[in-house]
Amino acid sequence: MLDRKYLGIVAHYERCLETYGDHHLGVDWADARAADTRYQVMLDVVCAGAPQPVNLLDFGCGAAHLLDFIVRNRVDGIAYTGLDISPAFVALSRRKYPGVTFHCANVLEDAAPLPAFDYVVMNGVFTEKRDLSNDEMYAYLGAVLERVCPLARAGLAFNVMSAELGWEQPFLFHAPVDRVAALVRARCGGDLVIRADYGLADYTVYVYR
Repeated sequence: MLDRKYLGIVAHYERCLETYGDHHLGVDWADARAADTRYQVMLDVVCAGAPQPVNLLDFGCGAAHLLDFIVRNRVDGIAYTGLDISPAFVALSRRKYPGVTFHCANVLEDAAPLPAFDYVVMNGVFTEKRDLSNDEMYAYLGAVLERVCPLARAGLAFNVMSAELGWEQPFLFHAPVDRVAALVRARCGGDLVIRADYGLADYTVYVYR
């Protein structure tokens, strides 16, 4: 059974929310413009010409800032659902968007099944490891992918920090592409696309079923 040490990551984000509120710092993104870049990269997983509306699950939705981005930029064709393990973030998101479905769930422990979606995006879920070792973080990543990949009918996207920057922060999850790709193939299968073309210190993995 996976150690519940990953809940320390959740506690960290809840402290950010308590300190900064509904703000990019409240989900521990240092720069608002960079955060918007990541939201666009997440949405880019949707294949051109996909039937609309596309059902999209924002896994680890935090304060629903991806939905803020969708609304602000008038992105059409997305039927959005949010999910977060944190009751505090889910309560905030529900207050902001009372007509939108937000699930509060821990997919590694909750027995209740979730519906399938066309696409699942996981932005920032695996960029920080806080007190986890690298091995513990790979185990966490693999366990979540094993539960979430079956929910994505067409595609899935997630990001991690690059291991090729010439620097690393001890609380961030810097993961070599080859190891992440091998893990994804073992837990999800499908076709992989690696996005490292958007000028930030992380890269994004697209998995297509």
